[in-house]
Amino acid sequence: GFGLYCGSTFFGILFRGHLYFKTSDETRQKYLEWGSEPFQPNAKQTLKAYYEVPADCIDDAARLSALANEAIDVAAVPEG
Repeated sequence: GFGLYCGSTFFGILFRGHLYFKTSDETRQKYLEWGSEPFQPNAKQTLKAYYEVPADCIDDAARLSALANEAIDVAAVPEG
């Protein structure tokens, strides 16, 4: 897989042809409504902060850009 960065901010993952963006409690809801799944690189590991971007969003440059910017904003907030 590949990590996606904006500067030093890690906001997304490209893994086996699927795109995942970092989410927060607030932004995750829309991914759940879309039926997106969290990033699961193997059977024993699930990263519940990263959710798959739906294909119809990937095909729409404006929507994809908005989601990427949202993920960058989420990732830029220090955890804790």
